[in-house]
Amino acid sequence: MEVTNNTTATSLSNAPAGTNPKSVLGKDDFLKLLLVQLKYQDPTEPMDSDKILSQTSQLAALEASTNTNKALEDLTASLGNSLQFSTISAIGKIADTGSNAIVVEEGKTTEYQLYFASDVSSGTISIMDVNGNTIDTMALNGSDKGVHNFTWDAKVNGEPVEEGLYYVTASYSDASGKSYETRVGTYPIESVRFEDGEALVKLGSSYIPMDSIKEIYEG
Repeated sequence: MEVTNNTTATSLSNAPAGTNPKSVLGKDDFLKLLLVQLKYQDPTEPMDSDKILSQTSQLAALEASTNTNKALEDLTASLGNSLQFSTISAIGKIADTGSNAIVVEEGKTTEYQLYFASDVSSGTISIMDVNGNTIDTMALNGSDKGVHNFTWDAKVNGEPVEEGLYYVTASYSDASGKSYETRVGTYPIESVRFEDGEALVKLGSSYIPMDSIKEIYEG
């Protein structure tokens, strides 16, 4: 859109600095420019009606685009709020990260956690290598329901194992003789925390991103 009057061009160039730091024109700016053109047009050479219609059409299109963007922003915010509420509703349910692996570093003991859905009367923790072979076991005696901490010395027959990934599962029975199974990576969701728009859920003693969970189910 061109401005034919020098006074108008000067007044626009002398506008206070910083009023539009990104130099983005909105629909109101286009409307003001159109009105300025009409106000300062040369009476002997008035603006062509087709040009006016073209510019007003552009203004209408810009306004429609602005309204669409605003609606999309509102929809995005609404969906984000809905996702947060659905995440909160998962508190108390069981989350499965999809992996029961622990990481063993050379010469170091390894700590891990297991969740028991019932009081433990007796049971066994099994540690397996990457080929699925059981290389070590630990007896379970009289543990309460909940998340418990364990430590593995990362040794078999007194010899340190190689560093890398190992896998932990457990089979146990309650006082009535009912059998259960559990493994590392399966814990109840205790709480939800939001950081920079990302949902983090507390599993055991750690917070992990919601998208790291493979499955959520009733305990």
